[in-house]
Amino acid sequence: MPPDALALYAAVILLLPMLCFFLSTPTFLLVGLDVPEVTQLLRGLFNGYFLVMGIAGAVAAVAFVVAGRPAFAVGAVVVAVFAIAARRWFLRRMDAELQARADGRSTSVRPLRVLHLEGMLVNAIQFAVVLASVRLIV
Repeated sequence: MPPDALALYAAVILLLPMLCFFLSTPTFLLVGLDVPEVTQLLRGLFNGYFLVMGIAGAVAAVAFVVAGRPAFAVGAVVVAVFAIAARRWFLRRMDAELQARADGRSTSVRPLRVLHLEGMLVNAIQFAVVLASVRLIV
């Protein structure tokens, strides 16, 4: 397989989960986060997204190394490490908000909505950076 094709596949491996998350998260803007099932689904979406991004970053890094593009491999590792760290941070904050609501200490959905929007923004920035670097990759 030509190195350019392998490098392009690595970029696609990074872009696909970002695109899926980019397309699925706006639907949560249409529903209220005061429904416990909806917030659990949102939490699961974040959990799965960051988990998949960690794996995709690692796979893409290996593909970039094999394609002879070590600088992009470092970028893919950064994406993977960021996803692992962001997963822990997002889920910890989301769990704290869900627990506060379950205990009756909070009735506001605003902190969950802010987390949701922050996650969408982080994903959009990552997506734009990876998409802009595709022309440099190939």
